[in-house]
Amino acid sequence: MNNKESKYITVSYQLYSINPEGEKHLEEQTQQGQPFQFVSGFGFTLDAFEKRIVDLPQGSKFDFTLTPAEAFGEYDPEGVHKMKREEFCINGHFDNENIYPGAVITLMDEDEKRFMARVEKVDEDAVTIDTNHPLAGMTLQFLGLVLENRDATKEEIQNLINQISHECCGCDDCEGHDKEHEGGCSCGHCH
Repeated sequence: MNNKESKYITVSYQLYSINPEGEKHLEEQTQQGQPFQFVSGFGFTLDAFEKRIVDLPQGSKFDFTLTPAEAFGEYDPEGVHKMKREEFCINGHFDNENIYPGAVITLMDEDEKRFMARVEKVDEDAVTIDTNHPLAGMTLQFLGLVLENRDATKEEIQNLINQISHECCGCDDCEGHDKEHEGGCSCGHCH
């Protein structure tokens, strides 16, 4: 991708979810002095969000909704799984500190790909998790202001590529941080 196709965009916004019954709830908003910044074309935002923002000039206000299909998909009941309680034990003890209703946890599938899940219920013999995105099945409304929209520089694109390629795997050796400036992670998994 060349930098003529990539835009450096900064927005302030409020995100509302609208459930199937029409109830509206504020999910998140940018804080004063901490806008949301991204370079278009790299998949850091929802495609439908980016498409509606990418051509708006600086100073433009926006107010649009995304259907569940454009956002995080429909809620899939098959995304709810009951797992054995033993799978959440450390040294023979159940991990009460991290596994409780409402907790968002990271799990790994058979292909060793990490994914997020929300703990729905903890029983004596099982833990029920939900792998649906928390906003699955919701219509999303974005209201905001474009603070900056310009061609991304080669340096900004290169910095983004560097961040992606040096992203930490999240292991304990890394302590969840990018170690690019400290000579790299010692776990052997990070690039």
